[in-house]
Amino acid sequence: MEEDTQWRGIENEIDDPEELQVIYRTLDSYQQYAKVTHFQLTHLRRQAFYALPQAHWQRLAAPPFNFLDTLDKIDEAIESNAELARIILKTGLEMFHVGVRSERGQLTLPPQWNGSAKHNDNDKARSTVRQFYRDWSADGAAERKACFGPVLRAIAAEQESRGSDHPPLKVLVPGAGLGRFVFELCLAGYETEGNEISYHQLLASSYILNCCERVGRHTIYPWINTFSNHRTRTDHMRGYAIPDIHCATELTRAEKTRRIGTMSMSAADFLCLYAEPDRAAAYDVVATVFFLDTAPNLIRYLETIFHCLKAGGILANIGPLLWHFEGRVWDRDDNEDGGAENNHDTSGIADPGNFELTDDEVMALVAQVGFEIVSRETGIDAPYIRNRESMLQTTYKASTWVARKPATAPAA
Repeated sequence: MEEDTQWRGIENEIDDPEELQVIYRTLDSYQQYAKVTHFQLTHLRRQAFYALPQAHWQRLAAPPFNFLDTLDKIDEAIESNAELARIILKTGLEMFHVGVRSERGQLTLPPQWNGSAKHNDNDKARSTVRQFYRDWSADGAAERKACFGPVLRAIAAEQESRGSDHPPLKVLVPGAGLGRFVFELCLAGYETEGNEISYHQLLASSYILNCCERVGRHTIYPWINTFSNHRTRTDHMRGYAIPDIHCATELTRAEKTRRIGTMSMSAADFLCLYAEPDRAAAYDVVATVFFLDTAPNLIRYLETIFHCLKAGGILANIGPLLWHFEGRVWDRDDNEDGGAENNHDTSGIADPGNFELTDDEVMALVAQVGFEIVSRETGIDAPYIRNRESMLQTTYKASTWVARKPATAPAA
């Protein structure tokens, strides 16, 4: 297996104080996972339960309800999820070289950062653990097929159209998340680079791609975070083994019968890194899966993608339009330079301003930026971390399309 097929983490020490603060808070959110989740899911419910009239809570504590037993089982499920969170913490301390040795010789978070995670950090840790269901469980395969499938087919068609002598396509995956799509592209033979800004996701993907020892190493309980819309307690507390594959084993097995690709990951703001001159015309394909709606300014996203694609390269997209920055308010008075028109030297998703488009308007903007629309299909059923047994079913009707940078496009 080629050395590049594994992302081995961050090898250089990080000196930026603000970035280090984000890393420490992220690590602490995994460290606090058990404490925070026990408090929110079971401790507060026990308080509310015993606040009921005594006759009522006694009835609910007895069969067939056994509500207190249910809370005990939820606590056990939280601990199972927390085992994964603790291992992500441990590998993260090693990956970023930010841990200190305890008296017992264990690598721990520096004491001054204990308890530093904010509410939003803890929410991200909880949602990341839950996301393992979609990306790395056998039961998540249907969701992966729905969202990966159209993009994989578009990339395969592009490879085939270039002829059998053409080298493997170089593919960029912004918003790579927990790394499963990057891994699948590598397994299919492409030279694949993932990009992710979230340290929660980077820590988790590094562990599952590089460090997890075997298939089914962990059992996660993705549905315990809410007590609503469950038909049965069995549905509520259903566990799933992850990962469904062992990455190194799969790559070793695959390379015995065919050429596998390479895999790398960049930890950076997509707009900052890929608008740089050294990324101009660097990729044959940019594959965006549930990514474009994370843009506060979609024009910046599309211009950056256009910049880093080779002439004749394609943008293959699938996703809904759940605009992540909808409702963000930017006060011009907060900008000491006097407004967005003076902000052309800035970069990144933290830029001021945001807007939301319809699907038809997105396609018009794609064309205005300079792409040629190759194909488009709408109304694709695309669930996202959906409990199929829930009384509430939510499924996106996603849009999937392919757009090409013209072969005659001027150099960036």
